[in-house]
Formats: sequence, structure tokens, C-alpha cells
Amino acid sequence: MTCKELVELITEYLECALREPERRRFERHLKGCPSCVTYLEQMRLAVRALGGLSQDSLSPEARDQLMSAFQDWKR
Repeated sequence: MTCKELVELITEYLECALREPERRRFERHLKGCPSCVTYLEQMRLAVRALGGLSQDSLSPEARDQLMSAFQDWKR
């Protein structure tokens, strides 16, 4: 598994939604890649910090900025 593949699967991993073979590949990659371990921990922290936010708690401007940032990330 490459780092790019891991990034694409991280949400599924955190939600325990990866199939067993994919989860094993994911975790095998983590054993040899400190950068991806750091990224995983950052994502866990973000989920903990932001997981309780609802759409209603964001201003329309903040929501638009977040949506724009995530849309640009995929490009």
C-alpha cells in the first residue's frame, strides 16, 4: 500500500469499515511508515476535536470555507 492509498482509506479505517484484507494492508503500511502514523494520529485528534460539531453550529461563511477547502483538496 502506498501513502496515497492510505490517505484515501483513512476515513473507512477510522470508522472500522475496511474489509479485513484491506485493514491488514493498511496496518502493515503503518508499521513501516512513521509519516502515515503521524497522519493517522492527526486525523484521530481532528475527529475528537471536531466530531461533535453540527452543521447548524457553523456560520454559513465557515461552512462555505470548509466545503471549498475539501473540494480543492480532491483536485
